[in-house]
Formats: sequence, structure tokens, C-alpha cells
Amino acid sequence: MKPAAFKPAIALAAAVMAGALAAGSAGAAQSAPQGMAAAPDAAFVVVQGTHFVRNGQRYYVAGTNLWYGGYLGAPSGVGQRARLVKELDRLQALGINNVRVLAVSEKTDMKSAVSPATTSAPGQYDEELLKGLDFLLAELGKRDMTAVLYLNNFWQWSGGMTQYLNWFTGSAAHDPNVSKDYERFMAENARFYGNANAQSEYRRVIARIVKRVNSVTGKAYRDDPALMAWQLANEPRPGNAKAGKEQKAAYVRWIAETAGYIRSLDGKHMVSSGSEGLAGSAEDGQLYLDAHRTPNIAYLTYHLWPKNWGWFDSKQPDKTWAGMMDKSLRYLNVHVDYAKTLGKPIVLEEFGMDRDGASFDIAAPTTVRDRFYGEVFKLVQQRAAAGDPIAGWNFWAWGGAGRAANADYWWKPGNDFVGDPPQEEQGLYSVFDSDASTLKLIQASAQRLRAIGGKP
Repeated sequence: MKPAAFKPAIALAAAVMAGALAAGSAGAAQSAPQGMAAAPDAAFVVVQGTHFVRNGQRYYVAGTNLWYGGYLGAPSGVGQRARLVKELDRLQALGINNVRVLAVSEKTDMKSAVSPATTSAPGQYDEELLKGLDFLLAELGKRDMTAVLYLNNFWQWSGGMTQYLNWFTGSAAHDPNVSKDYERFMAENARFYGNANAQSEYRRVIARIVKRVNSVTGKAYRDDPALMAWQLANEPRPGNAKAGKEQKAAYVRWIAETAGYIRSLDGKHMVSSGSEGLAGSAEDGQLYLDAHRTPNIAYLTYHLWPKNWGWFDSKQPDKTWAGMMDKSLRYLNVHVDYAKTLGKPIVLEEFGMDRDGASFDIAAPTTVRDRFYGEVFKLVQQRAAAGDPIAGWNFWAWGGAGRAANADYWWKPGNDFVGDPPQEEQGLYSVFDSDASTLKLIQASAQRLRAIGGKP
């Protein structure tokens, strides 16, 4: 997810949405990516038409974000395998069938980033963390759950594109948590797509992960149906709100070519972009459509962050609720319509809301969050039941048994991992194992999605 402090100006009037869709319609509906529905094993999640299918039945994602899953799975160091097993058991009991996970991180000097990192320098990998990813996939397979693994990050909290540029251009690793200048950060980060050395190293990392053989199961990642999809990055963007024609073209080209490269290594698994949707596309509907038009991208993704985008004030919930919910529902609906335009499924793979009164305290109520979750689940269920190409959701994020350790709620090395990455307060958007009312909502919605699925 993006920093909570980042508030882009999103114009969401109905006329703007309609215009964006009209612009995209010139591309016409496109058939599902070639080969996606022809996996040799029915246990793989594949695309058929505008839906996912697994084992001969329609497959809906009822998932969560567990970015730190590979960290918990490590056999030493930061690993907590006993906790990971308990977390997966709890998620399975809730009806969760999918987790979205950070596959690789890059060492950086930025304080708002996680440590340790998978890569300490180009070509230097932490095998313990990679074994953690192995353990996670093995445990998911035991539970008939699946994972989406993202291979990079536009934001700085795992090093990501910022660190690639630091390695290959010598530029300082710009931490927007310090500068508060997110427009500058986004404009600078977009240089990643056109830097040949950074792209070469990124592809070496992709190959290292995609071609990996699991040390626990002995199964190649490419042959493992517990992996649902590879993802290019967490929330890649073409730049900031002023991204120009050349930046947008470079972004579209990067998505198509990188997805094609992954497919050349692994023809069994789907590939997705990790895009937020319009919020991550300079509010350009045509750009969002163009970025996902390539047949190497199997399905669309989008995220919903009403508080981060300045639509909602947690300290004035009654005053700002109606306007926020109106914008949110329109945002949700218009992206399902984009998926219809391209003839591909779409997953709402991030959405969240903080606790009442903007508190980080685990004891604070979740009244507003529960109401928001309920509305999001309701819309997804309605459109799924109508046969629309919405393929499910991943809420942000699972905090589980983790707890904030410090009075200021900021993460430090050695603290529990929770759903909130180190760039933000621990407890901001996490769903903890003690949040009974939220867990009840999640479980009920997962059950409804299963009822809608199960169709040949």
C-alpha cells in the first residue's frame, strides 16, 4: 500500500468516470490471455473468459494481504514459523483462500523500510528469507490456499524501485516519510522503468525467484499450484500526477515486456500488475486500460484507500461518511466496468480503514471500519452474483497475533510484524486476531463468495 500521509487529488465525478470508460472502449473487449486456461494441472488457478477457474469450478479470491509471510517462514533470524502456522490456520478457519505476499526486498538506508532484506546488494541474497518463502508456500499448499507474490515495490518500505535507482544511478535513496514530498518521490521513482541496468538486475531477481526450487517440498515454484500469480510490483505508477506522454508510454511498455518475460520463464501461472487503478494511473482511464491490455497480463487489479486519498476524516466520521462512500462505490464499480471492457477478471486486492477516532490502539473500536468493510463486501458480492468480472478481494491487512511494541506505534527491527509496513504506524490498518466484529464480517463475506462460486 501507499503511505497513509499521501493524499492525491482524485477527480471522481460521474462524468469523468464515464468519459474515461468511453476513451477505453476504443480498445474493445479482448479475449483472455492465450495459454492461461490451458494449465496441465486443474489445481492451478487460471482464467476462463472473465473469471478464475480452479479444479473445474469458478474460483473467487477471499483473501488478505500478508506481506511479511515469507519473513515469518524463515528458519532463523526474524522467522517465527510457529506463529505463521497459527496465522494460516486462523485465516483458513475464516474462509480465507489467498494471501498477497512480498516476495523480495532490497536493503536500504531508509529508516521507514523493513529489515533485514532479501537482497543486500545486486546478486547477494539472504537464503534464510528465501527459505521462509519456501515454507510459506509449503504451508499454503497443505491448506489448499494460494498466494500472489509481488516481485518489487513502487514504495520505499521494502527498498523497491528506489533502491534499484540508488544502486545503479548513485542517487540518494529518497525517503518521502522524511521529505513529505511524494510528488517528487513518484516522479523520481518512475526513472526505474527506463534504466537499463536497473531493469537487467530486476530481471535477474525475477529469474532467481521464478525458477527457484522449494527447499521444503522439492517442487519448483513454476510447478506449484499453491502459487496463484506473479505480480510485477506493489502499486507501480507511471510517475506523479503530472506524468507526461513519454512517462506513460514507458510505463505501459514496462508492464507488457516484464509480464512477457515472466511468462517466458513460467507458462503455468498468471501474471498481474499490482496497479491501484485510476489512483495509480495519473487518473487516466485510457492509461489504465492500455497498461492491462497486453495478453501477458491475465487479470486487472485495483486498490481502494479513501482515507489516504483525502475522502474521509476519521475524526469527523458522520460529516464525511456519505461523500466518502459515494466516491468509493463509484471507484469500485468503474473498475469492474474497465475489466468488462478488456474482457478480463479483476481483483480488489487492497482496501482498508482505520480504527474509530484514528486510534492505533488495539483496544479501540472498529465501528467505522466494519461499516466500510460491509459496504465493500456487499458491492463485490452483488457484482459477482450478477456474473460481472469481479474475481474477489484481499483486505489490507492481516495483523493477526502481532502487536505494536512501542509507545509511538512505529516499528523497529526486532518488533512483531503486523499488517502495517514500517512506513506507517503499527495498528493503522491491521486486522488483529482480537477484532471479533471485523473477523465475523470477513468470514461471512468469504462464505458468500464461495456460494457464488462452485459453478462449472
